[in-house]
Amino acid sequence: MVVLQEESEESLNQLFRALADGTRRDILARSITETPSVSELAAHYEMSFAAVQKHVAVLERAGLVRKRATGREQRVSAERARLRRAGELLDFYESVWRQRVAQLDDVLLGKED
Repeated sequence: MVVLQEESEESLNQLFRALADGTRRDILARSITETPSVSELAAHYEMSFAAVQKHVAVLERAGLVRKRATGREQRVSAERARLRRAGELLDFYESVWRQRVAQLDDVLLGKED
């Protein structure tokens, strides 16, 4: 399980907690294709500016986005490497799941070793 040992459990929890919320996933998607300001992001949601800032902060703590000042605005951009890491972890879990299903198929078909 080398894939899992490369990061702390808390780091992984932060990553998947951040991705668990639909608004945060939408903010992340918008920051992949463009570099919106927090104000521009806030215009897309029926919530306060402060609430959008909090969502961005959760994504930032998880390493999924970064903010940088451009004049008076805070621009948000995706951290593609961290997003790739989430994909790698999900791929790992999928491969484990597929192995288990294959083993179950073998048992059901009487192909036990």
